[in-house]
Amino acid sequence: MPKKNTKLLGGYPLIAYSVVAARLCSEMERVVVSTDSAEIADISKHYGAEVPFMRPPELAQDTSLDIDFIRHALDWFQDHEGSEPELLVQLRPTTPLRDPAVIDSAIQAIRTNDEATSLRSVHQLSEPPQKMMGIQDGFLVGLFPGDPRPEYYNLPRQTFPPAYHPNGYVDIVRTSFLRSGGGLYGPRVFAFVTPVAVEVDGPEEFEYLDYLIGKKGHPINKYLRENFSAHGASL
Repeated sequence: MPKKNTKLLGGYPLIAYSVVAARLCSEMERVVVSTDSAEIADISKHYGAEVPFMRPPELAQDTSLDIDFIRHALDWFQDHEGSEPELLVQLRPTTPLRDPAVIDSAIQAIRTNDEATSLRSVHQLSEPPQKMMGIQDGFLVGLFPGDPRPEYYNLPRQTFPPAYHPNGYVDIVRTSFLRSGGGLYGPRVFAFVTPVAVEVDGPEEFEYLDYLIGKKGHPINKYLRENFSAHGASL
């Protein structure tokens, strides 16, 4: 989806939902957007985010790694402000419908868990991966050939342990661990279970969320409508 983050969802740019969700969090000290797009920067500032730097284009490709643009942001804070945050909360624009109270709970959870190298939000899958299939030479095959049970993929889902999908609702990086060179999330990732969250990967998910907002509404969209005009949102 070209220009996904600026596409209007319920009358407002997709990225506005993440900016507003962060602003409504009591545990969040600053709301900063990292982008290489002047248009996204202007939209983000319109809804109350800071854009103190622009992300280098080479860190904004489809194949760019999160650790690289997060490290770039931390380096900017250190070089220009002389300090960097203890925790960096990442809210991906592609998971727009959040509850700020849930984000606050995630921040509180990692602050009280010294063993955690990071935190990632997940929701439980309706079907475990053992019941999913691949295609080989035109025929369906199981994805776990090491499972000795005949046609294990036809067993009831209750046969398998619950599986969880990282959903982008809220990810939290512990800066000290990232700076240690151990990676982005590390070996002790705190599992923060959220309600099922729809991620926008293509037009189908976008259309579904637009329908959902129109049918049932959402607190973030309500806040946007009460504080920003939809006409102004398109900038």
